Amino acid sequence: MKLRAPCLLLSLLLGACAPGDTGAPTPADVARTLDAPAADSDGVKRVLLYHDMEGLTGQSDPNTFRFSHPERYAVGRTYLTGDVNAVVAGLFDGGADEVHVVDGHGSGNPEPDLLLDELDERAELVSRDEIFDAYVDLTEPGIYDAIAVVGMHAKTGSGGFASHTFTLGIDFVLNGMAVTETEIVGYSWGRVGTPVIFASGDDRLAADLAEPMPWVEVVTVKTATSASSANPRPVDEARAEMREAAARAMANYEDARAMRLSEPVTAQLHAVPPADVSMLEAVPGIEYADQRVTFTGSDFRAAYDGLLGLVTVARGGYASVLSETGRAMAGPAFGASYSDALFERWLDFESGRWSPPEPVLGSRRTFHGFH
Repeated sequence: MKLRAPCLLLSLLLGACAPGDTGAPTPADVARTLDAPAADSDGVKRVLLYHDMEGLTGQSDPNTFRFSHPERYAVGRTYLTGDVNAVVAGLFDGGADEVHVVDGHGSGNPEPDLLLDELDERAELVSRDEIFDAYVDLTEPGIYDAIAVVGMHAKTGSGGFASHTFTLGIDFVLNGMAVTETEIVGYSWGRVGTPVIFASGDDRLAADLAEPMPWVEVVTVKTATSASSANPRPVDEARAEMREAAARAMANYEDARAMRLSEPVTAQLHAVPPADVSMLEAVPGIEYADQRVTFTGSDFRAAYDGLLGLVTVARGGYASVLSETGRAMAGPAFGASYSDALFERWLDFESGRWSPPEPVLGSRRTFHGFH
């Protein structure tokens, strides 16, 4: 679950992206191409492993992937580290020379979700000195030969455990195809010829990937019974299969396919509760219908950036839940206090009495993916 999205100005979004077509879905053979992986350029078989936290072995409690619930999150970190270690071991078994790991979750923890003192010592954690988007800012040609994803989840509306796309209430549609985050990773890396070869998660993720990514070694670690419950497989059994499947995926990575979207890219953001984009319905130049906003980007990155700009808008709908919660806790006084605070902020700004709060200063830190 991504807790951060770049706040693109709507005017910039409209300037970069012309209206698209909201008609019938584009056939997959027209919407994308599938290519052989790029040739190894340096003689080193290097794999990038993304981890999420909703598709872990042993897991049936959503609070295990939420940093705001420290006791349960601590349990989730043990699930995560064990799963990552199983896949790292399998990738090395299959012939990988290097395995790098990056955070694709975004729990809000300023430190890695992984328990680094328990992580396989052969794995290297990706980090930078400034914020970066793990899905698109690492994509360079000739660096990685294959991509693996661990602990992933199904897409919005799939009925999977904690199923969503990017963040709460968001559905991404690219060239007529509703996509999972695993597919987003695939299309991002497909730009430089690098295929996704392994994935783990629940049974709904496996179903989501069966048609668009049939070459991927997918390990089902649990059966979803709702968005908030699941029946996990025995952990040792699931991890043993993960290691074996990762080894097969690595040994056969040259048979995998690199996914590339046909350009220009028609992109659509579909909002479901608690997100909301209905406020865009009357805006000139916006192609809106039934909680869907559609536009055309010149390529994958333009479409992705435009979708993130719309995510920022759609998350405005979360305020309705905040309002409901405040009224439940404080009664009518909450609404009156909020109204007064808005009114005073406006008067202070117009009177020159208000300035933005100073940023919180802390020790220099590194970033390890979504945070």
